[in-house]
Amino acid sequence: MTTGAKMQEEHLKPQSERGGVVVLDFGGQYTQLIARRIREQKVFSAILPCTTNVEEIRKYEPAGIILSGGPNSVYAADAPKCDPAVLSQGVPVLGICYGMQWITHTLGGHVERAGRREYGRAKLHFEDSSEQASPLFKNIPAGSNVWNSHGDHVRALAPGFRCTAKTENAVGAIEDRARKIYAVEFHPEVNHTTHGTEILRNFLFEVCKAEPKWNGAAFVEETVEAIRKKVGDKWAICGLSGGVDSTVAAVLVHKAIGNRLTNVFVNTGLLRKNEFEDTLKMYRERLGLHVIGVDATDLFLAQLKGVTDPEEKRKRIGREFIAVFDETARKLQAGEAHGEIGFLVQGTLYPDVIESVSVKGPSATIKTHHNVGGLPEKMPFALIEPLRDLFKDEVRRIGKDLGLPDEILLKHPFPGPGLAVRLLGEVNAEHLKLLREADAIVREEIKAAGLYSRIWQGFAVLLPVRSVGVMGDERTYGLTAAVRVVESDDAMTADWSRLPAEVLERISLRIVNEVRGITRVVYDITSKPPGTIEWE
Repeated sequence: MTTGAKMQEEHLKPQSERGGVVVLDFGGQYTQLIARRIREQKVFSAILPCTTNVEEIRKYEPAGIILSGGPNSVYAADAPKCDPAVLSQGVPVLGICYGMQWITHTLGGHVERAGRREYGRAKLHFEDSSEQASPLFKNIPAGSNVWNSHGDHVRALAPGFRCTAKTENAVGAIEDRARKIYAVEFHPEVNHTTHGTEILRNFLFEVCKAEPKWNGAAFVEETVEAIRKKVGDKWAICGLSGGVDSTVAAVLVHKAIGNRLTNVFVNTGLLRKNEFEDTLKMYRERLGLHVIGVDATDLFLAQLKGVTDPEEKRKRIGREFIAVFDETARKLQAGEAHGEIGFLVQGTLYPDVIESVSVKGPSATIKTHHNVGGLPEKMPFALIEPLRDLFKDEVRRIGKDLGLPDEILLKHPFPGPGLAVRLLGEVNAEHLKLLREADAIVREEIKAAGLYSRIWQGFAVLLPVRSVGVMGDERTYGLTAAVRVVESDDAMTADWSRLPAEVLERISLRIVNEVRGITRVVYDITSKPPGTIEWE
């Protein structure tokens, strides 16, 4: 990126994103939850790698900085670190768990392996009188439950710090009020910490004096303006999937540049039953978007022939998407009254990013999403991803602000690679047909039971496993369908749904009786973690 381009990017940073909180990620499992809790207070939060330099952090003009937890020991040779200058910017800092240990270790205190580790609930006991109480614990009752997850503890405080709270076996909180540095050993961001939200609110408003100006309306207004400036007089192309993410992204860009956005809805041959036709109609007639339907079924199935590795499936699908968009863009630009297409719009969300590429600190890559890690290094378009730092529920609220119908807002998530990652083994037309029919039955029965809006996702998976059965006094030897239904708030964690037995029975009976080739149905009762929502 040129210097001029960098300056433009800085200029495009929305006002509501300034004066918020920067969360530096040390690889903690709850880092994204910290960001969510802050946004719930209408304060913007940005998650950056712990290695981010101070100059980059300053661009956000943060009211505060939070150092996340992490799985490492601060005294280990390969322990993640951040620039110590973070602690001397005059900006309030809150260290959480590993963040507290890093502050202590960096500023001259001592951290060591705990004689007795603390995992789970603990009681927090304050060290101060009411007159000297830490602002972090304003109106927090003594003896509150907190949630610990640490094997190390602070043995000796760094110079200038005082202990403000303890648990039974460890220093629970410290502060150096003169330097505006605060830290807690427990996790205020998790629900198990009884008054965790209030503690974070105290940090935001009592310590940082942050302004609650982050909301959906501000996001829409500022994002639309930023997109308008970024695109300039060029045109954009958007790959629609039919789900809420890409639809919200498309509507935002449409508001910014109008008919200079051409949406492309590709039939990959990996969509759900009737989805191509129904979705095209909805986009054109109800949302008024300019949408081109491209049937590329044969191209995608040819790319997947003989491929069984799930990562290879995702990457091939990602490359084929770009190839289809490139070809479509070339055809559009060859037509009359059409300008240069310089941008590709995608509905990438934060969970896609954090699971796909390690960009927020030393966290592990879980799987490649086609709209993140599956893209080729060299593309003919620059990316516009207006939802990249948002969670699904935030996107739905923004979609509601934009006036999207419930048909879109309440639609269950569907993976970019489509049914290819719900069909284990090689993808072929015959097995896709079986899976489509089984999947349609799962969704129909969930809707009929009035459960659709109460769950996060419900779908079928086709397994390359055959089993013996009997139908009409004859022996059968068919494939197995797994039913997967989960409940979640943001897809970062999920629990399997306890569907009523009669609903499961109807799903099983219908699949076995109506989908010739599937003779056994099983129910997936794996939560995330340790599993993922999708099977591949």
